[in-house]
Amino acid sequence: MADRTAPNCHLRLEWVYGYRGHQCRNNLYYTAAKEIVYFVAGVGVVYNTREHKQKFYLGHNDDIISLALHPERVLVATGQVGKEPYICVWDSYTVQTVSILKDTHTHGIACLAFDLDGQSQSESPPSSDILKQTAGLHFKPLANKLKASSILLGATLECLVSVGLDSKNTICVWDWRRGKVLAAAPGHTDRIFDISWDLYQQSKLVSCGVKHIKFWSLCGNALTPKRGVFGRTGELQTILCVACARDEVTYSGALNGDIYVWKGVNLIRTIQGAHGSGIFSMNACEEGFATGGRDGCIRLWDLSFKPITVIDLRETDQGYKGLSVRSVCWRGDHILVGTQDSEIFEVVVHDRTKPFLIMQGHCEGELWALAVHPTKPLAMTGSDDRSVRIWSLIDHALIARCNMEEPIRCAAVSTDGIHLSLGMKDGSFTVLRVRDMTEVVHIKDRKEAIHELKYSPDGSHLAVGSNDNSVDIYSVVQRYKKVGQCVGSLSFITHMDWSTDSKYLQTNDGSGKRLFYRMPSGKEVTNREELKLVQWSTWTCVLGPEVNGIWPKYSDINDINSLDANFSSQVLVTADDYGLVKLLRYPCIRKGAKFKKYLGHSAHITNVRWSHDYQWVISIGGADHSVFQWKFVPERKSKETLHIAPQEMLADSNSEESDSDQSDVPEMDSEIEQETQHTYRRQVYKEDLPQLKEQYKEKHRAAAMKKRERAPASGARLHFIHGYRGYDCRSNLFYTQTGEIVYHVAAVGVVYNRQQNTQRFYLGHDDDILCLAIHPLKDYVATGQVGRDSSIHVWETEFLKPLSVLKGFHQFGVCTLDFSADGKRLASVGLDDNHTIVLWDWRKGEKLSAFRGSKDKIFVVKINPYMPDKLITAGVKHMKFWHKAGGGLIGKKGNMGKTETMMCAVYGWTEEMVFSGTCTGDICIWRDMFLVKTVKAHDGPVFSMHALEKGFVTGGKDGIVALWDDTFERCLKTYAIKRSVLAPGSKGLLLEDNPSIRAISLGHGHILVGTKNGEILEVDKSGPITLLVQGHMEGEVWGLATHPHLPLCATVSDDKTLRIWDLSPSHCMLAVRKLKKGGRCCCFSPDGKALAVGLNDGSFLIVNADTLEDLVSFHHRKDIISDIRFSPGAGKYLAVASGDSFVDIYNVMSSKRVGVCKGSMNYITHLDWDKRGKLLQVNTAAKEQLFFEAPRGKKQTIPASEVEKIEWSTWTCVLGTSCEGVWPVVSEVTEVTAACLSNDRQVLATGDDLGYVKLFRYPVKGKYAKFKRYVAHSTHVTNVRWTHDDSLLVSVGGADTSLMIWSHESEGCREVRQCDSEESDIQSEDDGGYDSDVTRENEINYVIKALSTNMRSMTGVKPHLQQKEPSVDESDPVLCHYDLVHFDDS
Repeated sequence: MADRTAPNCHLRLEWVYGYRGHQCRNNLYYTAAKEIVYFVAGVGVVYNTREHKQKFYLGHNDDIISLALHPERVLVATGQVGKEPYICVWDSYTVQTVSILKDTHTHGIACLAFDLDGQSQSESPPSSDILKQTAGLHFKPLANKLKASSILLGATLECLVSVGLDSKNTICVWDWRRGKVLAAAPGHTDRIFDISWDLYQQSKLVSCGVKHIKFWSLCGNALTPKRGVFGRTGELQTILCVACARDEVTYSGALNGDIYVWKGVNLIRTIQGAHGSGIFSMNACEEGFATGGRDGCIRLWDLSFKPITVIDLRETDQGYKGLSVRSVCWRGDHILVGTQDSEIFEVVVHDRTKPFLIMQGHCEGELWALAVHPTKPLAMTGSDDRSVRIWSLIDHALIARCNMEEPIRCAAVSTDGIHLSLGMKDGSFTVLRVRDMTEVVHIKDRKEAIHELKYSPDGSHLAVGSNDNSVDIYSVVQRYKKVGQCVGSLSFITHMDWSTDSKYLQTNDGSGKRLFYRMPSGKEVTNREELKLVQWSTWTCVLGPEVNGIWPKYSDINDINSLDANFSSQVLVTADDYGLVKLLRYPCIRKGAKFKKYLGHSAHITNVRWSHDYQWVISIGGADHSVFQWKFVPERKSKETLHIAPQEMLADSNSEESDSDQSDVPEMDSEIEQETQHTYRRQVYKEDLPQLKEQYKEKHRAAAMKKRERAPASGARLHFIHGYRGYDCRSNLFYTQTGEIVYHVAAVGVVYNRQQNTQRFYLGHDDDILCLAIHPLKDYVATGQVGRDSSIHVWETEFLKPLSVLKGFHQFGVCTLDFSADGKRLASVGLDDNHTIVLWDWRKGEKLSAFRGSKDKIFVVKINPYMPDKLITAGVKHMKFWHKAGGGLIGKKGNMGKTETMMCAVYGWTEEMVFSGTCTGDICIWRDMFLVKTVKAHDGPVFSMHALEKGFVTGGKDGIVALWDDTFERCLKTYAIKRSVLAPGSKGLLLEDNPSIRAISLGHGHILVGTKNGEILEVDKSGPITLLVQGHMEGEVWGLATHPHLPLCATVSDDKTLRIWDLSPSHCMLAVRKLKKGGRCCCFSPDGKALAVGLNDGSFLIVNADTLEDLVSFHHRKDIISDIRFSPGAGKYLAVASGDSFVDIYNVMSSKRVGVCKGSMNYITHLDWDKRGKLLQVNTAAKEQLFFEAPRGKKQTIPASEVEKIEWSTWTCVLGTSCEGVWPVVSEVTEVTAACLSNDRQVLATGDDLGYVKLFRYPVKGKYAKFKRYVAHSTHVTNVRWTHDDSLLVSVGGADTSLMIWSHESEGCREVRQCDSEESDIQSEDDGGYDSDVTRENEINYVIKALSTNMRSMTGVKPHLQQKEPSVDESDPVLCHYDLVHFDDS
């Protein structure tokens, strides 16, 4: 039974015992429904005292430490700790999130306060009827009725203030509905304990804390503080709480027990001795104020702060010495009190001596001990607070408590339920009678803590495991006399289990060893044969083959603290250091088993146990010292609950109810597998260049001062691109409003006119575009690219101008985009590890919401066309339904049992209908988040889907386009993409039948199809298919050659194809041939009749240039053929360069190898013949420039001055004095991969690793020549070639698979375009430097000077006393700095 899927049963949180009183204040309130709201661990609790029921808010992922109640008393805000803490605003009635506020605070959120909605418009003080509604928290006035604010959401601001735990204790005011920060300011250098809105003054706040009180005013987006003036009225001290009253009066509670009364910013009087010590809480209501302090007293005051009454909780029935009040809430005749020791009292004012104790929990200190009663629904816990407590799992109440002398670390109940034994931190253990908690025996045989205790199933023995590495065995009937000892462990004992016959004990220890002992002697069992038939009474050990699956596949960590198996239901439950309770199958034998996980505990969970009848799971938190009771919902019930309450289902946990890979999914399709492995990470991004250049400039300043070669007069303009990015993108092809086609390839957005066969380009990107979405009006397009800080561009298709550029939120790249139906919003998903989802108001360039999407890749995001606050994402084992909540998004998993990988998704004809295509060829039909049914649509993955007004169209890996009715009941028509149905007007050839379809879109009476092979096709509804655009398939393209006298070029690629392209206006692929291996180079013979092709396996072919049929082939080398060249003239010789550092020379006529050029240190990169066909120039990867004589291949040494005199037939090399200037300043991080000299020998074109095509004036002598630079390719440009008449320049991009054609424009006819950039790596004027003043000014680095003034002596000569300055030629540039700097200082 090695089932690796997650179990079908689940857990539901039923009760939480405890309340967070320590280190928190003001965190306990009555809601409008008279329920009580508070928090414990990472859970917000709403407790109905009348029905004795709890509801849970589970939207946090770490300890909650602050809480505020909205003045209308329905909404609650909670703040948590963590590296990136956030605030949740939630509804106390439905316990659903209303808004998430994030991305501003660090460390944690110390305090929170709501104002009254709409305060920004209000002028008048509040009316008394509003005051009656608003007891409980900090609020602000509102002129009209409160409800008006929700109607006029657009006009009013709903404010919440928060205080962070960062070093500046930052204060933020939020428009919490929209999730936006309105204002932020450093709060104070020391801790802030409380903050409150002023009730009677508009836009005023008061904060207090360690030795300060501050009065803030909010104006626009500025928060301005004034410090409270203590004067002589009272001593400066720490203020713990505040409340505001009429006439600019503020009351505050101080650390010494006094109440300080403020008027404006001045202290006007003190009420001394209001409490015996610190006042932790102050609460305003319509009758007055309530205060609570460390002295255990509650005091009630009237509206002018005259005392009404005192309630001393220490003196009541339930009171005890040391009781300290942390939170108080007064409503009518009820007072709620929260204490330091995790109790909640309710006091009725007219019967104040008898408070009701309505909630208890363990006090501060770690909670480790947990045991369950063998026959009754009881749980026993013991903690470092030295108390042992017994809880009733049915009544959800504490029924007994007993204080011990020592901290308790473990517990066990005897088999008959009579004895409870407790292991202590000091090495002793105590046995109590469960009935009355009286002591039976106290034994101390060990010095170190007792970590585990277990009674044998027959009840006769007790095993006691300690941190002294041993287990002691005691006989119960002999009054716990020690009868045995197990001493095999080398580390502390962590877990133990008895066998059912009580004859064996298994132990786990801290070093990860599992040992067995015979009982009761304690002799170790070394012969494993005798254990084969042993059955274990319980399984709580974390080691052993039966529970291997609880550990991750590649982990040797010991972060699982506890485990308990439920044999009858074949499940087990674990508790770990990350606050997760997990449910897995038992036994789970293979590592990395799937599970369901449940959040709630904040940090480590120390122990977990099933109740005696397996109805419940009890878990206890170490640091949060809370006890959680989970209801076990077995498999059959799971199915029933599905239809009743989706909320309850999801209350499992708000983040991921189970791991993203919750179940075994059928093996992934090879194409999808390949795609999920793309990371799109780069070593150097284009945006790193300015910084790199700065670094290198310093090194090369001298060279920069020399006169440098100027840029060429002529330029290039992008004319046509062969290629479409289909191999790793989907749904990136659309018709525009005017019937043109928009798509992307490399770093270019292309608008293609199919009537005229012309293209226009959006050139705003500088790296691979990975996704494209079209605006509902089909006139605007959004594209997202790869980048360290990747950008999204929204641009219009008519003039190709950017409308908005969105940056700053996505790392590494943007993988999918979608516009909302009204066109105002844009959703994007990033390629960072969490695949962050961002919702934008794209026109304003403003982020509306963001949230972590999934650990696995997301392929598609879609905004609900009917409700723009909702969206869906689909991807690897992922289908999620999201809604916007303030600055965050809340996601719920699609409910489908096994989560399949989804490749595409669309919304249907109503707001709750969603259709998604899976990797197995099914269409899933969803209503809300529930799967209604699946329909088989394709063989293999469904990559693309498009919704029509009545029906759908889908495309899959099987190369079929299918039209469906609006319910997916009937398939109306299918179109197979085959060569036989290609229409005569096609601009190329289909490489294979049924290519994998990646994009589908409809319009203008046609279906537009994009394939994985880089083809764009138009399918007529009546059947014929026209091929419009095509490029190479996935794989790098390196080989490029232009025809010696026709407008043709040849390319060869790693996709194992050789292709011939027409460069004339018909722009199409004329011929293609599949090769047995990929190729890296090709070359036409001088007469254009033959074409030589070098392949990656070391072989090469010569083919007929018209038919592409073989003429001859050779295989002499093992490594890649990197360059291949016919000699000029008759083309008698062929030089073939290989990766194993040789150039072979063949006689073409006799088909024999006649020479070998040896002597290079590294592989060959470039080759050129001289005009006579007698000399070869070779470049190598070791940056050598070598010369060989043909045909024998003898190495020649030629001085640089002579090289320039030689007439070369072609120049494609990148080394030598005549092209020294092509290497950029940052040549350490980028290579110039290709070069080609125009036939008129005027312009040298280069391609480099950063994707730039550059034009230089030839010869390019001297370093860092000026150039013209063009961006269109994404990463490395692998090759560039001029056509025979220099009218066109052709370039190929390695990984971007595109072939780009640039028209070469002479000086006269060129207008400047955005792709042109006259810039060069180091700027300096052509006339040899600047005027001296300008040079000096240019050399000042203002930023650094401003920061480093105190590092220099502050002396200098005043300007009018200075001598005449030396001219710039004589003066040292460094001195110039200082002269100038001294001027600044003096």
